[in-house]
Amino acid sequence: MRFMFVGDSMTIGRAGDYTWRYRMWQHLNASFGGPYAVVGPRTGLYDPRDDAPTSHDYADPGFPERARRHLAGWGEGWQHMAPLIGGAVAAGRADVLLVSLGLIDLGFYTAADETAANARRFVAAARAARPRIRMVLLPVIPNVRAESDAPFAAEVDRFNELLAKAVADLSTPSSPILLGARPAGYDIHRDTYDGTHPNASGEHRLAGEFASVLHQAWGIGAPYAPAPDHARP
Repeated sequence: MRFMFVGDSMTIGRAGDYTWRYRMWQHLNASFGGPYAVVGPRTGLYDPRDDAPTSHDYADPGFPERARRHLAGWGEGWQHMAPLIGGAVAAGRADVLLVSLGLIDLGFYTAADETAANARRFVAAARAARPRIRMVLLPVIPNVRAESDAPFAAEVDRFNELLAKAVADLSTPSSPILLGARPAGYDIHRDTYDGTHPNASGEHRLAGEFASVLHQAWGIGAPYAPAPDHARP
């Protein structure tokens, strides 16, 4: 089975991060019970010094390159990934997409309705490349901006409603789509380092939500059990 992680800055991570992708790789190693691969066209982290995804300075240097693969980008959202996902899915022969997108769209590029339309374009392009592909989509977790910007908070809520409707409309028996939830207990003041991007506890909570959906819905893996590490708090 081939997994592809798709997302924005919360997924690609920055230089020095572990990333929730790393946590998910640890989880799959411990619980999948068979051969699997992580696929995607990219392997890097965002480097603030270059303002580009040029870093390979993962917090654990033992994170193997084959498991670092992803389709994620700092400042990239549904509108950026919709044109890319078909080619990435075809090249990697992905079976399962784990997707966390939308915050950057709503914050800088598109309102809720257009963002939801781009999510539907993304699904169509992924299926055109792999008709039986499965997907798990996370809703947008409101960040610190939503606490002081009521119109932005309303757009986040509106988009999450539209995303839920898209999942209900588009999921099929041959290519199911599941909607995850905001991870239980996720607190942007405790689980992020800046009100948006996950720290160690946030990474575990994000990976744990994906792991729970995979296990409960499709029997993939096991309940999430974080591996010990020395991640920064």
